[in-house]
Amino acid sequence: MAAQQLSSGETTSKVLEQLRGKHVLITGTTGFLGKVVLEKLIRAVPEIGGIHLLIRGNKRHPDARGRFLEEIATSSVFERLRHDDNEAFENFIEERVHCITGEVTEPMFGLSDEAFEALAGNLDAIINSAASVNFREELDKALSINTLCLYNIAELAFRNSELAVIQVSTCYVNGKNAGNVGEAVIKPAGADIPQSDDGYFEIEELVRLLEDKIADVRSRYSGSALEKKLVDLGIREANHYGWSDTYTFTKWLGEQLLMKALSGRSLTILRPSIIESALDEPAPGWIEGVKVADAIILAYAREKVTLFPGKRSSIIDVIPVDLVANSIILSLAEAMAEPGKHRIYQSCSGGTNPIRLGEFIDHIMAEARENYDRYDHLFYRQPSKPFFAVDRKLFDLVVSGARLPLSITDRMLKMLGNSRELKILRNLDTTRSLATIFGFYTAPDYVFHNDRLQALARRMGSVDQALFPVDAKAIDWRSYLRDTHLAGLNRYALKKRKVYSLRSAKVRKAAA
Repeated sequence: MAAQQLSSGETTSKVLEQLRGKHVLITGTTGFLGKVVLEKLIRAVPEIGGIHLLIRGNKRHPDARGRFLEEIATSSVFERLRHDDNEAFENFIEERVHCITGEVTEPMFGLSDEAFEALAGNLDAIINSAASVNFREELDKALSINTLCLYNIAELAFRNSELAVIQVSTCYVNGKNAGNVGEAVIKPAGADIPQSDDGYFEIEELVRLLEDKIADVRSRYSGSALEKKLVDLGIREANHYGWSDTYTFTKWLGEQLLMKALSGRSLTILRPSIIESALDEPAPGWIEGVKVADAIILAYAREKVTLFPGKRSSIIDVIPVDLVANSIILSLAEAMAEPGKHRIYQSCSGGTNPIRLGEFIDHIMAEARENYDRYDHLFYRQPSKPFFAVDRKLFDLVVSGARLPLSITDRMLKMLGNSRELKILRNLDTTRSLATIFGFYTAPDYVFHNDRLQALARRMGSVDQALFPVDAKAIDWRSYLRDTHLAGLNRYALKKRKVYSLRSAKVRKAAA
């Protein structure tokens, strides 16, 4: 786990020097990005003082340590560490990974005042990567974890004025704004929200209004109807103020909250674009779960989707997770070296190494056509139909036009005793559902830029650029999509297909 040694004239890492002996709290390590940040800190910053993890207990493991050991420490993200030196890895976990049972949305994380005060005093920085990334989350839940819980992060910083706060946000706080998007405060594309002289937007009144609307919905509905109404409320309010979904709306609100609450203190907002599998570390293609682009890839691989709304000429901004983790660590070191400042960085590819949606689709289809049998968990057979990206109006016209006669046919068949829904109708509904959730991201009118992040990497020097690369220009899109990403998706994210047969059922019955 020793730091990489370089043969260049420059031999000192500013990041390793700055983080030596420091104590960092990380939230969200049960998630995809949080795990990669944790792994990279353990592997690349072996002299860090301590890594503290805020983890919510559950029924199986009421305490954070138990949940960490079973759900996080066993993750495949640590395969490289275990392979290189399992004893050193186990010793690091035992001695320098400290687990705190708590909930980021609870006041003082659910800790006693004494415990919260002690935690604050023992820390040098916090990386908040906890979030609800459900684009269609109920508004109360999204508001709680993406916005209001940041009051608790701010309170931690009030207890320790030297604390550096790294807030993981998203490039898509840009909402429905068009054009070039830089590393700055984003103005809403919809209804007006008052802006302060310091640049951030005043959101307190808006949050109170949203809470009143949530309370009104709760007073009138219950059960599944309440859940649906809260989802609809979130989408409606997000659209009104200039966002496509509840996730990005509440993440933007969170940025404004922190900028006001931490005025004069250290705050770095790190915005990734669409985070996908690792380019190199901890292993090429490492991924956990199915992400934004993968939901569409998977639907195409299973021949559920052949048509999708999008512009082939538009840039789809994808960034490998290890470049995002490195961006967080670079900005962490900078914040501790030069405290008291507010900074915004974007981890993205569109401004430096863009890939267009048409190219993205073509690479996936080419690999499926030529090598589908390499990916046994992804492709059950070679896809027989092409995948088209079309204008949204044309998409809506085709889908609505096709669905009406199919639904009539389906109802007639059910009247005649066929209880199974038409497969083509199910596929059409899958297409429409995916388009509702992800359609905004496949027809972008914006380009994300990260000139400031690139400048930060240059300031850190050649050693840290090698240890913690952040530049998307290193991505060869053909190789990444066709060789790295699909292989990673197949290996890490998807389970082996269960093939049911009459013969196997008879065998199981006989054995019983």
